[in-house]
Amino acid sequence: MPKLSVQARARKIKLLLFDVDGVLTDGKLFFLPPAAGSQASMIEFKGFHAHDGASISLARLGGIKTGLITKRNSETVALRARDLKLEYVYQGVQDKRKIFDDVVKAAGLKPEEAAFVGDDVIDLPAMRAGGLAIAVKNARAEVKREAHYITPHAGGEGALRDAVEFILKAQGKWKGAVEDYIGEKSPKRSS
Repeated sequence: MPKLSVQARARKIKLLLFDVDGVLTDGKLFFLPPAAGSQASMIEFKGFHAHDGASISLARLGGIKTGLITKRNSETVALRARDLKLEYVYQGVQDKRKIFDDVVKAAGLKPEEAAFVGDDVIDLPAMRAGGLAIAVKNARAEVKREAHYITPHAGGEGALRDAVEFILKAQGKWKGAVEDYIGEKSPKRSS
């Protein structure tokens, strides 16, 4: 059977799942200790790129469902996921392949209609399970070797936006999604 090109793989995608730390963020974890004498627990915070947030809206406009699968549990991630209105949110996951398969099935899709964006070896099983494996620019070498597509930007710097843009352009939906997002058609240019 002939190998599919990366564009042919991207044309089939209806579901985009992704890791968080190193993909949606730059991978750095920040913790603030509670105030002395406080009963509060440690405070965690992360930085998210606005381009990645916009990409979720663009994916939705292009008919692509989105979600995250991450090993860590984080209220910061839960807040961001709610803000982005992600369809699927799974935290505290050791076996990303199992959750990937469960989400694909719940969405009523075939594995080749789903993509996974990752950066480290824990993401490989989910990346291998789908039709399009995407590594971010800052991914580990082992992950890049198995990716069909590597984003031009690093995690936390617009990598998810790169993935969404690549898929929507392969599907011929990019221009329409952008026009819907900004609420106007591109002006016709005269020569």
